[in-house]
Parts: sequence; C-alpha cells; structure tokens
Amino acid sequence: MKRSKKSCVIILVPALMLILAELCIASPISGPQQSPETKATAGKQAAPPSNMKVTFDESEPGVVIVESNGERVRIDTKAKTFASVRADEQLPGPGPAIEPHPALAARQSDNSKPPEPYDYRIVNVPTPKRVPRHSLSVNFTHRFQQPIKPLKDSDDDLLGLDSFAVSSFGLTYGITDKLYASVYRSPLCQGTLCKTIEIGLGYHLLDEAGRSPLALSAYASVEGDDNFRRRFTYNLQAMIGRSVTKYANVFFSPAVHINANGNGRFNPRPEDIPPDLPAGDFRLGTHTGSFGFGVNGRIRPTVSLLFEYTPRVGFKLGEINVVTDDQTGEILRLENNSEAEIGFGVEKRIGRHVFSLTFSNTQTTTTSRYNSSNLVLPPKRFSIGFNIYRRLL
Repeated sequence: MKRSKKSCVIILVPALMLILAELCIASPISGPQQSPETKATAGKQAAPPSNMKVTFDESEPGVVIVESNGERVRIDTKAKTFASVRADEQLPGPGPAIEPHPALAARQSDNSKPPEPYDYRIVNVPTPKRVPRHSLSVNFTHRFQQPIKPLKDSDDDLLGLDSFAVSSFGLTYGITDKLYASVYRSPLCQGTLCKTIEIGLGYHLLDEAGRSPLALSAYASVEGDDNFRRRFTYNLQAMIGRSVTKYANVFFSPAVHINANGNGRFNPRPEDIPPDLPAGDFRLGTHTGSFGFGVNGRIRPTVSLLFEYTPRVGFKLGEINVVTDDQTGEILRLENNSEAEIGFGVEKRIGRHVFSLTFSNTQTTTTSRYNSSNLVLPPKRFSIGFNIYRRLL
C-alpha cells in the first residue's frame, strides 16, 4: 500500500510541474494583476523605436523614398506605384537653390500687387489703373440724350430712357505688365454721326507704393472719323492718381488734343452764316487742352461714389448761335455756346465685372471729345448713362 502511494506521488509531482510550467509560459507572472489598458500601454512602451526614414525626391515632385531596416522603397504618389531601391543606388538630396529669372521675378512681383480700388474710367475721365499682362477687357458705354430735368418733360419718357441713345464699345489688351493697346468706337461727335474709331497705346509708369506717392500712366491715341478713314485727331494724355484716405482716391488727367478741329470741320458752314457776317470772321481754333479732375469714394468694399469735371482751353466743342440785338433784331455776331463736361455716378464691382450708373451732360466719350457737352447742357442738367467693364482674359 505504501509502495502504491509513493508511485502516485511520483507520477503526480511531474504532472503538476508540467502544468505550472505551461501556465507560466502562457501567462507569465510579473507582479500584481494589470488592467487591459495598462497592459496595452505597457506593450506600446516596450515597442522598439522605429528606424524608418523618408526622403523626398526634389527632382520629381510626388516621389518619396522610404527606408526601413535596411530596405528602401521608391513610392510615386502620382502614378500610384512603388519599387525597391538597390542598396548601392544614391538617394536624392535636396536640390540646389534655383534663382528665378529676373523677368519672371518681376512678373511675379507685379502680379502679386493688389488691384487698384477703382475702374479704368471714373465716368469719362480715365484713371491710371494698371492693365495686367495678356489680359483682354471689353468696355461698353451708353449715354441717353434727354436730360432728366425738367421732370415734367422727361417723366413721360421714363426720365429720358426712351430717348435716343449713343452706344460705344472698346477692347483693351495688356501687351506687358506696363504696356497696353486699346481700340474704341463711338458713333457721335456733334450734331451728326462721325463713326469715330480711336486706336491707342498706354504705358503704366508708377504704382502708388514704396517711394512713389502716386500712380502714373501715359496714353497716346489717334482718332479717325468715318471708321478711321479721315479727319484725324492726335491725343497725348497723362493719368495721375493718389489715395487721400483709405476710402478715397483723387485723379488728374491733363491732355493735349492736336487737330481736334482740323480743317475747321466744326466751324460754321457758309450757308449757316448770315450774309452780313463773313465766314472768315469766326474761328473756333484748332487744338484743345483739357484738364480732367475726378474723385472715387468707397462707401462699401465694392461700391463707390464717382464725380468728375473737365475744364478746357482752345477749341471747345459746342453749338454755334447767332447773337442779335434784343431791340432792333440786328445780327451782332456768332457765338460758340459750349459747356465743360461734368459727371457723377455710383460704381459696383463684382469680380472681373464693373458696372457704373452715370449722370453726365455729354454723350461723347472719345478722348478728344468727352471734355465738352455735345448737348450743351449746363452742370445742373444731365442725362442718364452707364458704363460696363468686363475682363475676359
């Protein structure tokens, strides 16, 4: 009996030792029992540090080389492919600093300049707004004939909107960041249809930034009547702009108009002159000087109020009247009745589109003729019009 008990003990002891050994291997005892979160945290802390290295290929954008445990893989994120890299293949390093071309750097600098907070025209007077390189813009002007005042005459015609209107349009193209070309057609001059085409070149000289206290552009153009076939006028104009506050800009645009009355085309015709007054005794002059002043005042980020006035010297486009004696009715002389251009309005900018509702005393809009009222309206009388500008490119 004793021998059998010893045999059982000898068999059970190794069996228990084997069971304990298996338990220790499956779940080693390393102190008090830990929660699953503690075990997970401990497992993470015990993880060996990563030896992964990532290199970007400067010569090929979108390509990275990942190196880990002595193995390297080239990954192309654009093509969505990968390939092993040989151990003896040299990894790409950071590329040398590339200096931009001076012309490209200047172009980037110009393009980074914020646009001016005004349009290329106030109402009729031009501004020194820069024309971007390779940009193509279209501008459209519309001027009604009938004045708003007196209201008793214009209310039946919807404040003059039913009256005869003059539509003009033009294109402007930026050759460089400073040089631009323009073409513009307007049918009206004075009392008749002239079908005038104006072709011009402009150059942007200064921006109101840095050392320059103002913006400055120069413009030269040729106007030809009868669709640029005859009666040519030559214009030279400067456009100066200056901000006076954060919300207002003032402008001055002096100009010389050579041959504005060439060959006396606006002089009275012999059949219009009374016999008692020789035609040679009345001359209007040949050339004109104009001095356009204007203001653009922003009342909202994209809304501005406009005002301009253009006095002149020399030839003044107007209407020739016969002056008689009130008592005797005797013809005394001929007189040129002319009024300087004046205008105001409101401007709204939406992206590349600008719309202006205008009120002015003239329908003429070419460079040599906008300075005078072809309607011979005094400043207190004006008609409705509008300007539309749209950048196409």
